[in-house]
Amino acid sequence: MTASTPLLVTFAAYLLLMVGIGFIAWRRTRTFDDYILGGRSLNGFVTALAAGASDMSGWLMMGLPGALYLTGASEAWIAIGLVIGAWANWRWVAGPLRLYTERTGNALTLPDYFTHRFEDRSRLLRILSALVILVFFAIYCASGIVAGARLFESMFGLPYAQAMLWGAVATIAYTFVGGFLAVSWTDTVQASLMIFALLLVPVFAIVGVGGPGEALALVEQVDPTRLQWIGAGGVVAVVSALAWGLGYCGQPHILARFMAADSLATIPRARRISMTWMVLCLGGAVATGLAGIAWFAAHPDVAGPVNANPERVFMMLGEQLFNPWVAGVLLSAILAAIMSTLSAQLLVCSSALTEDFYRGLLRPSAGQRELVWVGRAMVLAVALLAMWIARDPDSRVLGLVSYAWAGFGAAFGPVVVLSLFWKRMTRNGALAGMLAGAATVILWKQTGSALYEMVPGFFAATIAIVVVSLLGTAPAGELAARHAQVRAALRENGY
Repeated sequence: MTASTPLLVTFAAYLLLMVGIGFIAWRRTRTFDDYILGGRSLNGFVTALAAGASDMSGWLMMGLPGALYLTGASEAWIAIGLVIGAWANWRWVAGPLRLYTERTGNALTLPDYFTHRFEDRSRLLRILSALVILVFFAIYCASGIVAGARLFESMFGLPYAQAMLWGAVATIAYTFVGGFLAVSWTDTVQASLMIFALLLVPVFAIVGVGGPGEALALVEQVDPTRLQWIGAGGVVAVVSALAWGLGYCGQPHILARFMAADSLATIPRARRISMTWMVLCLGGAVATGLAGIAWFAAHPDVAGPVNANPERVFMMLGEQLFNPWVAGVLLSAILAAIMSTLSAQLLVCSSALTEDFYRGLLRPSAGQRELVWVGRAMVLAVALLAMWIARDPDSRVLGLVSYAWAGFGAAFGPVVVLSLFWKRMTRNGALAGMLAGAATVILWKQTGSALYEMVPGFFAATIAIVVVSLLGTAPAGELAARHAQVRAALRENGY
């Protein structure tokens, strides 16, 4: 399609607002700590929405509704697993990680935290965890590039290569300029736009076909199996979908929001806000996929593009149901979902390259201004790599996200959780867990098994950590004392 003037105006206004916020954040960015973690200054509201928006990427408005449109209600188990996993992450990981990172050398990144937590003077933990971040985030960032390209293809009729380029430019711009504060502030705006769109579109689609009863009848008419909670994959498919929730405790771009909260007391309020936002957004995405089946069954003359690529269901509903000005706002919400996560991912990759490779290994004495500019250069480098991975026009958003999500969840999740709560864990246990988790995900993916690679990866990492830690010498001295002090402080605060 060729975009109308209202679509162009609303899109341009939205992009200018995001870049403008980036330049405001530029003025608040003085040190590398500011650029990477915002000086640990986020209040509860910003922490909550920034965590949610950086989590829910383009897959929320493209991949998940597309999966529901193609397969039916059985895909909703993904949303259920994510809600359970996110709540557990906020309840048991967010506060302890916020306190522990502050008391372990004021760690700015996960590799930095692991290094100080286990007093790893060999730097093996820093190097391995930074490599895991770069490998899986390159894939994750590529999913955002693909989602942006799909949006710009649909709206402006651009060839895939050009759509991919323009879809990435604005995100790279404000991340490059403003760093963590720009990313977090824009996330707050973007999260508000996302929830508005995800609640509005399915309601209008259901009303447009005559109400909930008529919508369900139309879905059943298309294919009765799309209303079944257990699909063709059976129990294995349900377990695989629920297992998405295991990944939360290992996602660096989400954990960074916890680390940046202004205090431990901020976390409970942020949890309540974030979980409310998440439940409404995921419910809207599920409803959009199912409502899309009904609406396009009633309007088969315009269903061609969606049937060719189900991940366009939200876009097509927005274009068909609303006037161009409202549609422009709704389609900007897709860009918001894409930009919020992509920017967070680019920043985490940049921090790993700058803090854990450049300063950690090459230039320990680098000044703050130098580190900020190296961080900005790394944003560009990672973006170019992600665009190279995303160059295939047949790429699917949900497939790329699921692989990267499993990689982080298995490699980092068990390490993060056990490092916060188990005093017997050792550095070698952490190394073994990361290697076992990442390797299992990569190898299991090659088998073509119906079981999501997160499941074997997560449990392989947990077993490796426990076995290797118990075979080694128990942590003692300052390391054991610091862990005891952190746990005591957490107990005083209800953890």
